[in-house]
Amino acid sequence: MGAVTAISLLDLFARMCLIRSFENRVGALYRASEIPGFIHTSLGQEAVAVGVCSALRAADTIATTHRGHGHCLAKGADVDAAMAELFGKASGLCKGKGGSMHIADPRLGILGANAIVGASLPLATGAALADKLLARDAVSVAFFGEGAVNQGAFHEAVNLAAIWMLPVVFVCENNMYSEFTESRLMSRRESVSAVGPAYGIRSEQLDGNDVEAVHAATTEAVADCRAGNGPVLLEALTYRWQGHYEGDPQTYKPNEEAAAWKQRDPLLIAKTRIEDQSLATAHEVDALVAEAEARVDRAESFARASEFPGADEIYTDVYAG
Repeated sequence: MGAVTAISLLDLFARMCLIRSFENRVGALYRASEIPGFIHTSLGQEAVAVGVCSALRAADTIATTHRGHGHCLAKGADVDAAMAELFGKASGLCKGKGGSMHIADPRLGILGANAIVGASLPLATGAALADKLLARDAVSVAFFGEGAVNQGAFHEAVNLAAIWMLPVVFVCENNMYSEFTESRLMSRRESVSAVGPAYGIRSEQLDGNDVEAVHAATTEAVADCRAGNGPVLLEALTYRWQGHYEGDPQTYKPNEEAAAWKQRDPLLIAKTRIEDQSLATAHEVDALVAEAEARVDRAESFARASEFPGADEIYTDVYAG
């Protein structure tokens, strides 16, 4: 694993704290009927979002899933505008029209969340093709869950990217469950990373709860892509703390399994490492957690004070083919 500096580790921890605070708040707001829609949070998976996006440049692009808040924030989406989007306000990233499942900001290379399983893969592959044809020094990332590997879009995108040696990193967040079904019941493959060699691309399985490991693996994968060595498949083993959606009773999950994975909380792993290496005092670490919570407080206040889009917005941003 490549070394990560003390400053970088603290920064990675702070970014994960922000996502954790944001997702906790969003879940609470939804349960209180304060925000509309169908909410999917990424609690427990923060290390993947932060580890990957911290290895990218501003010009690089990401395409994500219906569980995309964390990815967007990790790529640099404005926290106020992200929260306003979930409230359906005009000051949101998509003027309140995208909501949780279609949150995006193309100005930052965030192609958007998508409710269609596996849809991020062809989107990122298309962006990578454009980058290659236009000779842009940019890389695309597709975030997807292991359930998407059973979709044709996965195989088509990976095969095409391999044939054309496109600069795209396929990042599988293997959280062990595809909606309400344990993933091992849906496929006999050994792992997602085992699929990569069948298409002639480099693959790697890693600890998705270790932000340093994710950052290091992504840094190497991105360097491969920029060097023209084609796509890379990363399988990050992680666990989603919440159900498939906010309100899912999760009766399909063994209680002892969830408890064991919470002992491997990505924030706890990073915090322990920071303290063991004397990179910061316990007080300084607590201050980072409090700062993230305060930032989300401000974002909620901003969203509440914002206006809803007017009726004249109904026909704007609508395109016909």
